[in-house]
Amino acid sequence: MLNIPKFGRFVIYSLFLCTLLTSCSSVASRPADVPYDNEVSKFHEPETTGSIKSRDVRESSGLTASRCQENVLWTHNDSDDGPFIFALDPQGRNLGTWKVTGSENTDWEDIAAFKDTDGKCHLLIADTGNNYRKRSTLKIYRVEEPAVTEQTAETRRRNALATAPAESFSFSYEDGGQDAETLLVHPTTGQIYVVSKNITSAAGVYKLPPFQAKADQVARKVGHISVPAVPNGLLTGGEISPDGRRVAVCDYFGAYELTLPETAADFDEIWDARAIRFDIGRRAQGEAITYTADGNTLYATSEKRESPIFRVSRVTEE
Repeated sequence: MLNIPKFGRFVIYSLFLCTLLTSCSSVASRPADVPYDNEVSKFHEPETTGSIKSRDVRESSGLTASRCQENVLWTHNDSDDGPFIFALDPQGRNLGTWKVTGSENTDWEDIAAFKDTDGKCHLLIADTGNNYRKRSTLKIYRVEEPAVTEQTAETRRRNALATAPAESFSFSYEDGGQDAETLLVHPTTGQIYVVSKNITSAAGVYKLPPFQAKADQVARKVGHISVPAVPNGLLTGGEISPDGRRVAVCDYFGAYELTLPETAADFDEIWDARAIRFDIGRRAQGEAITYTADGNTLYATSEKRESPIFRVSRVTEE
């Protein structure tokens, strides 16, 4: 969207804040700066499964694992690209490129997979980037998930396939402009959550109703997420687990998980849970994380060309 790379803007803003806040000793907490709580998070050590092979994926800004097609991951570029989605396998091999019909990429930030009660799979895309808070309305697209075949693997940006027509709705925040890079969709209720990206405070969690193709909805603030890092609200991606019991979020360097209490009567109680840090691998500029369909594995990417693909699996009880 702008000539200055996103990470460059982040560094500039952070350095400015550091001159004002003497307690700020670094631009951001890298993985070595904050201890992992492996006893609580119970994940194995991360591994690299491959790297994104498609040269068309310059900055993997969002990532989601298909709920209908095994070993299919979906990603997209950030701003300054057309409305394209890319399918890849866990090793990063290209499985196909599609242009999302009836959409525009103003500043796409995240993507989420959703399987409806009829067994039909959709992809939701958050056009919610708003670095200078100048966009008064944001947009979320929904498109039927394309089918991956041997033939689609031959497609690239130059010969991209067309998706089914996308639906969309516009929305605004009840408390004014926000920049947001995290889109969450509850797997059962279809409720949509957008999480703001804050450099001076915890991230705000905003709730929208299940997808409806109409304009001018209002996102209501229902909670916040504070992660054990500095800054504590600079979230860049996330997803709700397929069983609806956990939320994984990430910032540029770390990854965190919140767990819904067993006694909770409402999913929104999860925003009061403590964010537990776990090791997702050393990413240069992480902006995307996703659960697999079984919820036991997470994948993450970094926002650069030929990004490594990181995988971490949950320790299961015997």
